[in-house]
Amino acid sequence: MITSHMNGYVQEASGQAKSHRERAVDCPGEETSLVKSPHGSAHMERIQHYQEELRKRREEDCRGKHDIDPNASLRLKKLSQNPKVGIDNPTFEGKEKAAKDTCSQHHAAELEELLQALKWAQYCLTDVQSQQDVELIMQLLAKEDFRNAYTMYSAVSQQKSRVSPSSALTAQAEDLCQEAHDSVAVQEMQAEENVTQYLGETVKLVRLEKARDTPLGATVRNDMDSVVVSRVVKGGAAESSGLLSEGDEILEINGISIRGKHVNEVHDLLQQMYGTLTFLLIPSSQIKPAPHRQTVMHVRAYFDYDPSDDPFVPCRELGLSFQKGDILHVISQDDPNWWQAYRDGDEDNQPLAGLIPGKSFQQQRETLKKTITERSREHQGKLWYAKKNKKQRKKATTNLSKNTDYDDILTYEEMSLYHQPANRKRPIALIGPTNSGHDELRRRLLSIEPEKFAVAVPHTTRNSRVHERNGREYHFVSRVAFETDLSSGKFIESGEYEKNLYGTSTDSVRHVVNSGRICLLCLHTRSLQVLRSSNLKPYVIFIAPPSQERLRTLLATEGKTPKPEELKEVIEKAREMEHNFSQFFDATIVNMDPEQAFHELRRLIDKLDTEPQWVPTSWLC
Repeated sequence: MITSHMNGYVQEASGQAKSHRERAVDCPGEETSLVKSPHGSAHMERIQHYQEELRKRREEDCRGKHDIDPNASLRLKKLSQNPKVGIDNPTFEGKEKAAKDTCSQHHAAELEELLQALKWAQYCLTDVQSQQDVELIMQLLAKEDFRNAYTMYSAVSQQKSRVSPSSALTAQAEDLCQEAHDSVAVQEMQAEENVTQYLGETVKLVRLEKARDTPLGATVRNDMDSVVVSRVVKGGAAESSGLLSEGDEILEINGISIRGKHVNEVHDLLQQMYGTLTFLLIPSSQIKPAPHRQTVMHVRAYFDYDPSDDPFVPCRELGLSFQKGDILHVISQDDPNWWQAYRDGDEDNQPLAGLIPGKSFQQQRETLKKTITERSREHQGKLWYAKKNKKQRKKATTNLSKNTDYDDILTYEEMSLYHQPANRKRPIALIGPTNSGHDELRRRLLSIEPEKFAVAVPHTTRNSRVHERNGREYHFVSRVAFETDLSSGKFIESGEYEKNLYGTSTDSVRHVVNSGRICLLCLHTRSLQVLRSSNLKPYVIFIAPPSQERLRTLLATEGKTPKPEELKEVIEKAREMEHNFSQFFDATIVNMDPEQAFHELRRLIDKLDTEPQWVPTSWLC
């Protein structure tokens, strides 16, 4: 049985313009007999004519049933109409009688053995109550009614255990088999697909058992006057049963014509219906695509999505909401504009997949949104913009379209599971605004386990001091060498202080990784892009400050007395970082209490040794 129900509609968004809308279908059921018909009023008259013939045929069959023995089989009915078809064979009749006698003797012997075993058990028992119980059982076995019932049970069991032939053995049996099949299919409406030709056309008749709150996992759309199944969602009852296909047109529901109705009307109609529903469908005339080979692609989303705010989603009820940074399991890209996916961890709790914007479709939307925003800002900042002549505006628009590169808009990134090797630990990058406590957490890790954690030796252009040694406190290099490496992208972060350049190179981090220790980094968010583009596979943890009052208390314990505006700036900076870069964070720790934050940091780091983590697939290629 499948369950379906038409709900929700929105305009179908795709690369090609479409003038129809879709609604979800929540109608459960099972497919039965099938008949076919064309579009238009003519095919509806043919269908009604066919239904009238079917009704008359049922009445004739019902009247015929009362003219014969109700216990007679279809085979006996056929033989009664054709008495000269065959004759009884006395040889086989004797064998059947002998087999029955042998079977009865075998059953009697079994009962006698059981009675003897019970007598022996009664003799061995010493408890009076137990002996009485056995006596009652023996009396039951001795009754004639019980013996007859046991004989019937054994005969039925033996008959059911026999292997039936896979096909008819004679031409006469073949005819009888076909007649029985057709009769049962028409009269009993069994849930088996059966195509019947009628006036050279084919129509699909489906009987559905509609239950409430059980989605079918399909959508319909209006195509001119037709109501057509437009999508079958993976994991739903429709997809698993295979009873509905994309492109099937719904003609009737319980005899009510659907052609010409808006999907909203169909939705309202089905809301009032439940129980057994009869759908009349025209199967899709389109060439059936090759069966979809389900391959799962895992992606990380780099934007927030709420289907209730999307006017282009084919069906809001089937839309899947997610947040920036969520891992999505994409199971179908058959429609390039609307993928079908699950959120990571939701497959067991939510068997029905959801619709999410496809990558190229979302890139186009993000590009358009960005263009509109930039034009609006430009228009507000330059009053003379409106005075440009048409030629200038046309030229600007043309250049904009030529320079548009959708690949610059990051929407999804393909991900894979990665388990770090025991001898090559992933660098830990702590991100957070000043006074969030990320630097203090790093120092504490270094002081407690210096053999496990280390920092990368930075580069500088200043002169070394007396106690400093090259390669231990700093790598002392010339300004020319520093700037050359900087232009080559060898520094994860860099800056200038008192006319001297400082920076942390990827080679310095790699040296710590190769030593088998964990490299600890405290970085600014602008360093994330360089760090992630390297082959270091960093694990990024965002250290978020607590509320403003709690932050004041924590800083006071360290002897700091920041001003209210400084505290507010820390909070606002943290929100800005999280808004712009949260998709790059593997974990977040809110530093409410330094001790708890430290233990949570240790837990996350230790988890890298025991559990695989999602990383960009490009890191593993």
